[in-house]
Amino acid sequence: MKPKEIVPVRGGATSSGGSPLILAAICLSALVLPLSFTGGAVATPAIGRELGGSPTGLTWITNAFMLTFGSLLMAAGALADQFGRKRMFAAGISLYSLLSLALAFAPTVGWLDILRAVQGIAAAAALASGTAALAQEFDGHARTRAFSMLGTTFGIGLAFGPLIAGTLIDAFGWRSVFVLTAVLGAIAMVFGVPRMRETRDPGAKGLDWPGALSFTATLVLFTSAVIQAPESGWSSAYVVLMLAGSVISLIAFVVIENRVERPMLDLSLFRVPRFVGVQILPIGTCYCYIVLVVMLPLRFIGVEGVSEIQAGMLMIALSAPMLVVPITVASLTRWIPAGILSGIGFLIAAVGLHWLSLYTVGDSMFSLLAPMVLTGIGAGMPWGLMDGLSISVVPKERAGMAAGIFNTARVAGEGITLAIVSAVLAGLAAANLGHLLPDGGRDVAEAAQRLATGDITRAVATLPAVTHEQLQSSYEEAFRALLHILTGITVLSAVTVFAFLSRTPIVEEADGASVNVAT
Repeated sequence: MKPKEIVPVRGGATSSGGSPLILAAICLSALVLPLSFTGGAVATPAIGRELGGSPTGLTWITNAFMLTFGSLLMAAGALADQFGRKRMFAAGISLYSLLSLALAFAPTVGWLDILRAVQGIAAAAALASGTAALAQEFDGHARTRAFSMLGTTFGIGLAFGPLIAGTLIDAFGWRSVFVLTAVLGAIAMVFGVPRMRETRDPGAKGLDWPGALSFTATLVLFTSAVIQAPESGWSSAYVVLMLAGSVISLIAFVVIENRVERPMLDLSLFRVPRFVGVQILPIGTCYCYIVLVVMLPLRFIGVEGVSEIQAGMLMIALSAPMLVVPITVASLTRWIPAGILSGIGFLIAAVGLHWLSLYTVGDSMFSLLAPMVLTGIGAGMPWGLMDGLSISVVPKERAGMAAGIFNTARVAGEGITLAIVSAVLAGLAAANLGHLLPDGGRDVAEAAQRLATGDITRAVATLPAVTHEQLQSSYEEAFRALLHILTGITVLSAVTVFAFLSRTPIVEEADGASVNVAT
């Protein structure tokens, strides 16, 4: 797709060569996003040991960041078009760095949650404006290479983020993870912003505020309800009111977007069956890959007792295929439709998930490597194709809106998926513990939540009548059942993709302007 027409604020034509330093700075800013995502997950058990906090509060450390990041990504892009990409990038990356530094000195879990939520807003501003600015700095094949490097940077962050975070936590404590992201963000700001040109979209008419607010309210209310439900119960008035509020906000969002002149999300695209099919791709990868990036470190560190650095090394088996598989599978689209390859990938990931469910606590950690690698390979196949598919299944003139909807659905979906999976795991653990203590009541629910966040020590303290081994066994059974659920969802994703996209080959964009931006 072609980039939006730009107006250089201080003159000068669009450079065909671009600036290597600008590219390096934007890639560096992109690197800190998956580091924040994976680092926060690896650090959660250590944070719980030092600061305490409720299970719900610890869950929000990751979910708060993902929620605001995903819900405001398109809004940030619209504001960058209106007020200037350079200005928005500078504000986003500087605020992100300051918040990372503040997180390193957070005194309580509550402050961590608040700062992480605001950090997600800053991350959305930096990413949306940075990618838009990058499209203006490079032309033709140079732009293709630039966005390829940006996508590779995300892959590196996902693959090595847990290891980097684990090494830092082992050596300096969990606060050092946030110090690192602050330093990387500051470097990106110092070297990138002075060399960027200010550009705007002359056709921008401002942000669709009613649409943005109703969309954000829908996600916030729904995610909050799902996270709170294991503690308060699904039938509690608080949870029911939040769920009802999310439904009302969603209805309001649909009504608003169908009436405004320039909607934030063009919902008419959902009348295109193949476009609907494309939205299954990020949902499927969330359930077969993203949730494991968060849940497995919690299990390894908090329940099985391995060190943070060992957990990080184990996670490379899952994420390293993301550095190779997406590029490799893209070359196969010359002969095999992208939809077929994506469906095959989901089936491979489902096999890996089922294989992973056969692992039991006490087995050699090496027995985890093969199923994790297989799962990563399977997830990497649709991961490398879904950006191209998101814009190839709609008319070219609507490619920009299609990519925006897709990226918003992907990143926002990750936060929702994490909340749902955490609640399911806590519910499964509570059911298992209920068999041991039928009259346990709220103590059982709290212990189950502790287990879901990898805090088996406090789970033991909550249920002193239950042994450590019994708690570990209850968690293991719950996690195995969760993997079976994830396997089923992944197989269902494969079937849906085959049905909607099996005849849709990927279309190679000449400017390479689409990029995988999921964390």
